[in-house]
Amino acid sequence: ATLSNRYITDRFLPDKAIDLIDEAASRVRMAVDSKPEALDEIDRRLVQLKIEREALKKETDSASQNRLERLEDEISDLEVESHDLTTRWKAEKDKVGQGAQLRETLDRLRIELANAQRAGDLGRASEIAYGQIPQIERQLAEAEAAETKGSGPLTPEVVDAEQIAQVVSRWTGVPVDKMLEGEREKLLKMEDALAKRVVGQDAALAAVSDAVRRARAGLNDPNRPLGSFLFLGPTGVGKTELTKALAAFLFDDEAAITRMDMSEYMEKHSVSRLIGAPPGYVGYDEGGALTEAVRRRPYQVILFDEVEKAHPDVFNVLLQVLDDGRLTDGQGRVIDFKNTLIIMTSNLGSEALAGQSEGDDVEAVRPYVMDQVRAHFRPEFLNRIDEIILFRRLGRDQMAGIVRIQLARLEKLMADRRLTLS
Repeated sequence: ATLSNRYITDRFLPDKAIDLIDEAASRVRMAVDSKPEALDEIDRRLVQLKIEREALKKETDSASQNRLERLEDEISDLEVESHDLTTRWKAEKDKVGQGAQLRETLDRLRIELANAQRAGDLGRASEIAYGQIPQIERQLAEAEAAETKGSGPLTPEVVDAEQIAQVVSRWTGVPVDKMLEGEREKLLKMEDALAKRVVGQDAALAAVSDAVRRARAGLNDPNRPLGSFLFLGPTGVGKTELTKALAAFLFDDEAAITRMDMSEYMEKHSVSRLIGAPPGYVGYDEGGALTEAVRRRPYQVILFDEVEKAHPDVFNVLLQVLDDGRLTDGQGRVIDFKNTLIIMTSNLGSEALAGQSEGDDVEAVRPYVMDQVRAHFRPEFLNRIDEIILFRRLGRDQMAGIVRIQLARLEKLMADRRLTLS
């Protein structure tokens, strides 16, 4: 009920909670009888590699022979892994079957005990109550203790919070699985991961990383987006690249971004393009560009590019998103923005930042830049933004780092085509 109430906003309790339990129980029941997902993926991969191996055997060039050698090694490793998982899965199935049989026997004995007591057959009742039932219970406890030892089961037997969370994740795209130790370590090293793509903006990376850690630890306001930032700086310093890096880091998908170019929303009527046209107007059935994107994918980064160019009425919409974490679209549906990361970029004050010498501190021009920002945006809008971040001008050393990153990407693309860069 807690997870469904938090993440599934377009349905009501108890209906959505019951459906969650129903689907999770169905998945557990199917998993017991079918091949585990991890094993199935390995077996499918093996089939693909073996088909490719047969095709390469007919080739005689050196590149094909090299690829064939790598294939043989990969197939050998996967076959060992598949054999180990298959053995483990069959052993787990046997344990599950044994446990189910013991529980069935225990239920039958309890019914027989009740019947014997009603019939006055005290000898049989004593034999069942003090002989057979304790023996079956002991065997069942030993079987359950054996199941809990070692690594987790390939196929779960009971519906727990983790199973419910996986169903919620599949329904909504929101990764609501518990914060595992691996994820904690990943978040602690977030700056290092982002710095591999964004060069020379250490202060910006630290501010964004701190906000994300607060949100993932549950310390942020649950009725607002995960974070909201205004990125200020001249063009080409990494504002958009940081947004893409955040999407790739948080959601394992660089495409988990909805990008709104606010130069297209300079007219008063353009608000309807964001949230959808009202009833009776053309395009009512299509929904809004912003609301539809978030309704279909609730967990993503939303980028408002060049936000200073938007019409003032557009900011009224953004105020509701930043403050309440929700919007009502043209069709009356409430769209939840609580699992989104809001990023806005602007070129206000960029001439001061671009005019700095190499190595100058951006804090020296912050008063001038903030005067420009306050002159353009309303106070109630600025007060709802978590942090306003200035991007510094890049020096030659940082530019060299960016070149190395781009060359590494190019080498990766060329490697797929068996080309090398020298």
